[in-house]
Amino acid sequence: MIVTERKPNLRPVRELTPTLHYKTIHGYRRAYRIAGSGPVILLIHGIGDNSTTWSTVQSKLAQRFTVIAPDLLGHGKSDKPRADYSVAAYANGMRDLLSVLGVERVTVVGHSLGGGVAMQFAYQFPQLVDRLILVGAGGVTKDVNVALRIASLPLGTEALALLRLPLVLPALQLVGRLGGPLLGSTGVGRDVPDMLRILADLPEPTASSAFARTLRAVVDWRGQVVTMLDRCYLTESVPVQLIWGSQDSVIPVSHARMAHTAMPGAQLEVFEGSGHFPFHDDPDRFVEVVEKFIGSTDPAVYDQEALRDLLRAGVSEDGLTGSIDTRVAVLDALGADERSAT
Repeated sequence: MIVTERKPNLRPVRELTPTLHYKTIHGYRRAYRIAGSGPVILLIHGIGDNSTTWSTVQSKLAQRFTVIAPDLLGHGKSDKPRADYSVAAYANGMRDLLSVLGVERVTVVGHSLGGGVAMQFAYQFPQLVDRLILVGAGGVTKDVNVALRIASLPLGTEALALLRLPLVLPALQLVGRLGGPLLGSTGVGRDVPDMLRILADLPEPTASSAFARTLRAVVDWRGQVVTMLDRCYLTESVPVQLIWGSQDSVIPVSHARMAHTAMPGAQLEVFEGSGHFPFHDDPDRFVEVVEKFIGSTDPAVYDQEALRDLLRAGVSEDGLTGSIDTRVAVLDALGADERSAT
């Protein structure tokens, strides 16, 4: 086994600790955590989560980069208005925040729902994107954890109000603490602590309402209602890194292989034994993969004429790679009757 030598920390810890800041944009307060200096990395969290989920890796990445981790609108310490919580709206919000901060180009890292937002951001604002890193990303095919399908039902998200009742949340947390060890190193077992952490933030009414609006924008009882597969060919000139846990209990690792097949030149890193949060399960490896990817690739060059040619040509079977089974799965998904028109 080859052991990669860890690079020593080169800056005092106090310089790398992410600090919480706020910007008011369109009348709504948006929270974000920032650390480091150098080329900019934008970290986008998943549904119900917040910027603190990146605490395992943000300080380490800040050794070499300026790392910005926002709380999406409706999440964390950002405002939670009655607003548009679609993937496209979130991408607009990222554009606006970066503009206010004076940031012109970024490497975008998106986890879960944040992966869908990252892909949408690259689609809507290609001139702002140096590279794209998708981590257990949503928006590949319909498959998604059944709990999210149930939660998207009319009474599903309203059931979150039960978390406000005395003892309900503590009881769930107790069950999770007992059940986690029983499930061991399975994907569900690994993901239970993070799911409970996210649930703990949802009893607050505006948070649960924002969660409901966000979830229903991307999931219904049949599964995910948006897909990135029909636009993956547009990443042809953008360096793409896919990172997935082999035991992801929320979004199956098969989605990683399908996205890899549909994205020309994309790199795929599967964390064996990891669940939906590989940057929690093995943060050092996650940082190494990100640093190696950025160090070994040139930033994307925005070419409007080349983009126009790609759009005119559309998706091509010749652009798909990988095993025959995976290529067929991608083509089947592209041929489905119901696909996102975002």
